[in-house]
Amino acid sequence: MKLNYSALKNKEEWSLKNIKTPLFDVEAVRAETLEVPRWLHFGAGNIFRAFIASCQDELLNRGLSKTGIIAVETFDEAIIDEIYKPHDNLALVTTLKETGEIENKVVASVVESFKGSTDFSMLKEIFKKSSLQMVSFTITEKGYAIKDSQGELLPIITQDLSSQFSNPKHIMSMITALLFERFLNGADPITLVSMDNCSHNGDKLRAAVIELGQQLETQARDIKGFVSYISDVTKVSFPLTMIDKITPRPSEKIGESLQALGFEDTDIVITEKNTYMAPFVNAEETQYLVIEDCFTNGRPALDEATGVIFTDRATVNNVETMKVTTCLNPLHTALAIFGCLLDYKTISDEMKDEDLSELVRQMAYNEGLKAVIDPGIISPNEFVNEVLNKRFPNEFIVDTPQRIATDTSQKLGIRYGVTIRSYMERDDLNVQDLKLIPLVIAGWLKYLDGINDNGETFELSPDPMMPQLRVLKEDKRQLLSNKAIFGVDLYKIGLGEKIASIYEEMSAGNGGIRATVKKYLIQE
Repeated sequence: MKLNYSALKNKEEWSLKNIKTPLFDVEAVRAETLEVPRWLHFGAGNIFRAFIASCQDELLNRGLSKTGIIAVETFDEAIIDEIYKPHDNLALVTTLKETGEIENKVVASVVESFKGSTDFSMLKEIFKKSSLQMVSFTITEKGYAIKDSQGELLPIITQDLSSQFSNPKHIMSMITALLFERFLNGADPITLVSMDNCSHNGDKLRAAVIELGQQLETQARDIKGFVSYISDVTKVSFPLTMIDKITPRPSEKIGESLQALGFEDTDIVITEKNTYMAPFVNAEETQYLVIEDCFTNGRPALDEATGVIFTDRATVNNVETMKVTTCLNPLHTALAIFGCLLDYKTISDEMKDEDLSELVRQMAYNEGLKAVIDPGIISPNEFVNEVLNKRFPNEFIVDTPQRIATDTSQKLGIRYGVTIRSYMERDDLNVQDLKLIPLVIAGWLKYLDGINDNGETFELSPDPMMPQLRVLKEDKRQLLSNKAIFGVDLYKIGLGEKIASIYEEMSAGNGGIRATVKKYLIQE
C-alpha cells in the first residue's frame, strides 16, 4: 500500500489492514477547496497533521464541511517537497492509546500545500477571496518574534520592510503583506488563529501584525486605513487558544509495525533544519483545543470535532494558564532537563524512575496547583492526574527529553515565571516556600554545562539563545537576574541564591544531580 490518491481508491485493501480511509470524495473536496478556500494553515508539522487536520477530516467524514485545508510551510520548506507533495498531501495518523491499542487512519483534509518563499503569489490570490474565513498557525512561539532581546527589529524584518514586504522572508512579514493584499481587495473580514503552545498566543500574533502594519504605513505614506483595518476586531480577530496533544517525532517502531501491515511509505526524513517527519504521524489519543469564539467571517464547525471547545476569552486564558504554567508544560520541561542529565531516552521511562516521577508529582500538587485558577470547563486536578498517571507514562508514546528540551530558554518565563509571580503577589502564598521550581531551574543551569550525572558530555538541544547562554552561564548572577528568560529577576526576589546553591550541590561530582533531587523531595 502506498500513500497517494490512486492507492486510496482500493478501499477494501486498506480495510483488511484495519486502516480507516476517508468517507468523503477526496478529489471533490480538493476542487471545492481550491475554488472557495475557507481555511489556510501555516506550519505544516506533525501536530498539525495529527490533530488539526485530523479534526477537519472528522468534519468531512461526517458531512459537516465541504472544504479542506491548504497548508503552508515557511520555516522548513523541505517537508513540502519531501513529505507532502510525494504523497498527495495525505498523512497516515497513528493514535497510540495507553492500553496499547493502535488506531490507524488516513487523513485527507489537506488538499494542497505551498512553500512561503516560492508560492507567495498564490497565497496572495487566496487572501483576496472573500470565502477565506480562517488562517491558523502552528509555527512555534519564536515564529511571532519580530524583535531581538534589545527590543530592536530583527534584521530580517528590517530587510522585509525596506522593500515594503514585496518579497517577505519572515512569516510575520508575510502575514502582514497578505492582510494588506486582502485590505486592498475589499477589506473582507478574516480571523487569524494561533494554535501554538504558548501563552496569550493570539495576542502575540496580533501585536506583531499591528506593529508591522504601523511600520508599513510609516514608510509608505500613501497607505491609509490599513492599520485601522487590522486593528478593528470586527474585521480582523485574533482569538486566544490552548492546544494540547503530545506528538513526538515519527517512531521507527511504528514504521516497522506499519510495514508489517503492508504499508510501504515509512521512511523517516530528517531535513537539513533537523525536522523529523514521515508519511505517518504517531501521537497520543488525548487532545484538547480550546478556542476563543470571536470569528468575523464564519468558521468551520470545529466544535463538533473531538477535543475542541469554543468558549469566551477569560476561560481560554485560564485553561491555557492552567496547562502551560502548572499542569503539563512545566512538568514536561522538568522531565526534559533531568532526563538529559540522567541519560534517559524516553519520557515514559523517566516516569518509572521513582525520583523523577515524584519530582513532577510534588511540583504539580504541592506547588503548582496552589497557584492555579480553575477554568471551570476542565478540572486542574483531573487534568494533572491524567497527565501523570496516563499520558506521561504511556510507553507507546516514544517521546524524548531531548526533543522537549528544545528552546528551553524561551519557555522558562511562562512555565515557571508565572507561578513564581503568583507566589510573590498573593497573600496566601510565599515565594520562599518554593523548592522544586528552584530545583528545576538549577537543573537547567546544570544542563547548560552539557555534562550528565555520570560525568559524560551530551549534546544540548537547539535553542535560539544558545550563543548568549554560553556567555551568561559563566556569571550565574547575571543569568538568574535576566527577566527576559525567567519573567522575574530571581535574585531580586530572593530565589537566586537558593538556585545557585542547588546548582553547586549538583556539581559536587558524579551522582551529585541524583543526590540533590532526592534531597529536595518531600519524604512521605
